[in-house]
Amino acid sequence: MKPIRDHIKEDLNILFVGFNPSIRSSETGHHFANPNNRFWKILYESGLTPRKFDSTEDNQLLDLGYGLTNIVSRPTKAADEITKEEYEAGRKELIRKISIYKPKIICFVGKGVYQEYSKKKSIPWGKQEKSIISGTIDFVAPSSSGLVRMQMKDIIQIYSELPVLITKSCHDI
Repeated sequence: MKPIRDHIKEDLNILFVGFNPSIRSSETGHHFANPNNRFWKILYESGLTPRKFDSTEDNQLLDLGYGLTNIVSRPTKAADEITKEEYEAGRKELIRKISIYKPKIICFVGKGVYQEYSKKKSIPWGKQEKSIISGTIDFVAPSSSGLVRMQMKDIIQIYSELPVLITKSCHDI
């Protein structure tokens, strides 16, 4: 299985960070490609995209000011297959990417992703009080995996805070 390409550039409004690519994403070369993953639906229903994109259009998010990466690049069936060493190496690489590209908001797609990145245990949903890298906003959202038990309306509600944050961060500049 091969890793998938990041979609990232300087000065993004949001950089979405997932755990790692699924097997389906590795096969197709596109982020959030598993048909059970609700990422694309969540982006649309939360007001982040003007329509529901398909995973094959993931590179078009750059045109909207959004990027995509993962904390670990190795594809797996499930996140619990990721080793501590992979998380630590991925954490260092993610810090490097954020420092270079300077996105306004880093949206962690899953509380576990942020736990591995921040080394914090107790994490609320949404904007974090203090970011790991100054000059960025750390935002924690539920995983978009179909395995997540949270109700879809509650997930969308959390992601709906992002367009408001983008507007605020643009006014603060």
